[in-house]
Amino acid sequence: RMSRHAKKLRDHDINPCLAETDATTKCMDDNNYKKDMCTDYFLKYKNCRKFWHGIMMQRRRNGVKPEMPPAEERKKILESMG
Repeated sequence: RMSRHAKKLRDHDINPCLAETDATTKCMDDNNYKKDMCTDYFLKYKNCRKFWHGIMMQRRRNGVKPEMPPAEERKKILESMG
């Protein structure tokens, strides 16, 4: 049984970096938890978090709710950027 916090992290509307999280975890599992084998995955995750954190802060400053755009809206934001 997942905690409420764990469920939130698995929710696409709440966690914009779910794919990066899963890829990093899989890499760690596949490589016997040798972090240096998964550097690229960690970097992608970090960049994802940084990007969406910036969007969230911008929306917060502008009074936009919800602060984290839902999954469908995030997809459009990414597509508009190429």
